[in-house]
Amino acid sequence: MYSKIIRAGMGGAAAAMLAMTISAGAAAAGGTPGTATGSVPKGTVSQAAKPETRTGEIYQPTIWIDPDGCEHWAMDDGAEGYMDIRLDRDGKPICHRGKTCAVMNSDQLFATDKASISAEGKRKLRYFFTHAGAFSYAINGHTDSRASDAYNMDLSKRRAESVAKVARSVGARVASVRWYGERMPIASNKTAAGMRLNRRVEIECIR
Repeated sequence: MYSKIIRAGMGGAAAAMLAMTISAGAAAAGGTPGTATGSVPKGTVSQAAKPETRTGEIYQPTIWIDPDGCEHWAMDDGAEGYMDIRLDRDGKPICHRGKTCAVMNSDQLFATDKASISAEGKRKLRYFFTHAGAFSYAINGHTDSRASDAYNMDLSKRRAESVAKVARSVGARVASVRWYGERMPIASNKTAAGMRLNRRVEIECIR
């Protein structure tokens, strides 16, 4: 049943790959201080259930990328699996590799305490996302230690989401948007120079 459904929805090599990787389990995702990813259909397929054939109905798989760079698919009936059939010795999928490929200083993109990006900042970001050539991107927002932890978490979230919006506007695929506030400094917050370095948006390129 599933092979017919998949061929109708995808076709070609992608359909064959999906047919080989059908699984009833749901992929687990780890938590971070603040994370936003695409919504993922939930559910499982009982091994004891008998296949049901529905005439004239085509399932279109939903495909998304986890922050770890793994491509997943999910059907309307709850079946889920990995797009890549390559596995390591532990049986885990071999996923795309990601590393930080850009650090944008917040002072160059945003006004003080603001999350709207300047026109020049948008131009630079659009250029970056159209030329970086990554499969997808993970965007992480950070602040210095001024203001409260709650305020900084919210500010870093809104700034990271603003950068993600620019990325999507040029067709770049955003795997995740995370925010950390002041919790992950890369310099001392006791000096103006250190605080400036901590006010940043880091972009990870997943290749």
